[in-house]
Amino acid sequence: MVAHLCHASTVTVGEAVEAAPARRSLRPYLFGVTVTAILALLFGVPWWTLVLGNTDWPVAVVAAGTVVFAGALVAFPVLMYLGHGRGIDWAASTGDTILGVIWVLFAWALLGNLLRLALALGGVANPTRSRIVAVAVVVVSLVLILWGYVEAMRVPRVKQVEVVMPRLGAGLDRVRVVLLTDTHYGPIDRARWSAAVVEAVNRLDPDIVCHTGDIADGPVARRQAQVAPLATVRAKLARAYVTGNHEYFGEAEGWLDHMRQLGWEPLHNRHVVVERGGSRLVVAGVDDATAAGSGRPGHRADHAAALSGADPDLPVLLLAHQPKQVDAAVAHGVDLQISGHTHGGQIWPFHLLVRLDQPVVRGLSRHGERTQLYTSRGTGFWGPPLRIFAPSEITVLTLRSAQPASVG
Repeated sequence: MVAHLCHASTVTVGEAVEAAPARRSLRPYLFGVTVTAILALLFGVPWWTLVLGNTDWPVAVVAAGTVVFAGALVAFPVLMYLGHGRGIDWAASTGDTILGVIWVLFAWALLGNLLRLALALGGVANPTRSRIVAVAVVVVSLVLILWGYVEAMRVPRVKQVEVVMPRLGAGLDRVRVVLLTDTHYGPIDRARWSAAVVEAVNRLDPDIVCHTGDIADGPVARRQAQVAPLATVRAKLARAYVTGNHEYFGEAEGWLDHMRQLGWEPLHNRHVVVERGGSRLVVAGVDDATAAGSGRPGHRADHAAALSGADPDLPVLLLAHQPKQVDAAVAHGVDLQISGHTHGGQIWPFHLLVRLDQPVVRGLSRHGERTQLYTSRGTGFWGPPLRIFAPSEITVLTLRSAQPASVG
């Protein structure tokens, strides 16, 4: 009897499965098609512009150029998987470099084809017209790539910004807040660069030093030497840190713990109060906007928790990695939010795409009646070791209680 029921149950389930087969999600296919289309454009437009598009180059040149572009196209996803998926640093740095180079070639190939149109209107015939475009794109791209590499690897320039906070007490007038963000210690060893950045920060004699996330790509154990100089940062009142989205690709708790060991205040949805001259300032921090979706218990951007117990009459300086977290800052009466994440676009014209996701790409902006937002272009770089028309920065925010703001 039991065997019969089990058999009947099995048949019924089997019949139900046959009658209503489970639908397969189309998302993986759509994702694959999208990625393939993007890669085809990124590599295809420069290939056509430089190699094939009515240039009439010798067969050997066309063949060599095609092999280079095809090889890079095939190698790129493999290197990115091995580098960022499996943590192999040489693969990551190679794949990132290919990404940067091909983005520059793609952007300037598009502009080069506008030049092609202008030359056609001017009566310049092919193949001369197409060869002029190809050579111009290569020369401009090469110059920008070399310059962008130097800009990415240099110690950032110091950017001075004055911010009026009407609720700031007189005792804290001219308090100096130094902002670091998006250091992205990663597959390229930048330990010496890190030490030079810390030296630059200490020369500024800051009152408060903040790091608003994306400290590194990779686990603490592999990036420890690059991060180590942060232990020697000097600040008179506080050193504060919050997580960025890249911490949630790895070990966010590990970075919070490590920064605590280095003597920083990890503001994991919490705040500290600093005081000078009888005036006080709440320095609060929230997790990155992606924390809630990371699956890590207790991680999400919680402004209410960050400000719990704080005197509502005190001004609030909020550390939040992404500029788009400013809406919640406005709702909670924050006076100034400081953020990074955008890199200022990092490689022109990527800032146009960043602007689709973020309310601000760089600089000081106002949101609501009270809240201001400062968005840094970042101290380091992610991925391609290039910065083109988006220089890195160490930001000095001088907080004023009464005078007009000015940006330097």
